[in-house]
Amino acid sequence: MEQWRDRLALVTGASGQGLKVVGCARPVSNIEELAAKCKSIGYPRTLIPHRCDLSSEEDILSTFLAVCSQHSGVDICINNAGLAWPDTLLSGNTSSWKDMFNVNMLALSICTREAHQSMKEWKVDDGHIININSMSGHQVSPHSVIHFYSATKYAITTLTEGLRQELRECISPEEAETQFSFKLHNKDPEKAAAIYECIKCLKPEDVAEAVIYVLKHPSTCPGESGLDCPPPGRAQPSQRRRAGRPSGWGEHPVCLKPCAFQQIGDIQMRPTE
Repeated sequence: MEQWRDRLALVTGASGQGLKVVGCARPVSNIEELAAKCKSIGYPRTLIPHRCDLSSEEDILSTFLAVCSQHSGVDICINNAGLAWPDTLLSGNTSSWKDMFNVNMLALSICTREAHQSMKEWKVDDGHIININSMSGHQVSPHSVIHFYSATKYAITTLTEGLRQELRECISPEEAETQFSFKLHNKDPEKAAAIYECIKCLKPEDVAEAVIYVLKHPSTCPGESGLDCPPPGRAQPSQRRRAGRPSGWGEHPVCLKPCAFQQIGDIQMRPTE
């Protein structure tokens, strides 16, 4: 991680090693609390809260403008923000569908575009774009209330693959113990709590470990490689294989067996101009 000292990562949906992190979200109270903790243990300006409504392109563009002007551009962009409303396909609310589309798909695409432009402008040739997807983007749940949400996550799978082809990778965790279910079932907190009780959930730090592993991965690593996933929350390489992929696909570690992380990787940004 030493290569990222004094570099900058922008993380959407954000509620060491000298890396500055700009945490973007609509409510920033949680980020401000964490930033205060970082400061109290001797890491001031390590975490920088930034209020941004990701459903607004104007907000996103102003965020990137501020980051570029104040911090000399983006080195890492982590598209983490996600939104779900409990609306079925047969009786869902159109405005809820639009909210999920705007945040889960459109905001991710805008942030990706702006991060890439920033990296080209500041001549960053080792940057990363990391999409935090979901297992809902790889399999359709029998729970009707998340079918539209799942469609947006399938779109992220497609967008990530398309971006990989245009440039040169996507973390899809199973259920993680965050506030996601409580927001999804905001009128039924007991149901939300039951979701976390009936299955063994990942912890947020498990997903963070996968991201850190990606950032530690050397950019010179050969492209045709695969990783057999260990138990959830421990993203460490244990096996390599030739997958017969065309040359130029770049680093794309994937699971060789079902587990909590279906894909572990990111898109290694190598500006083409």
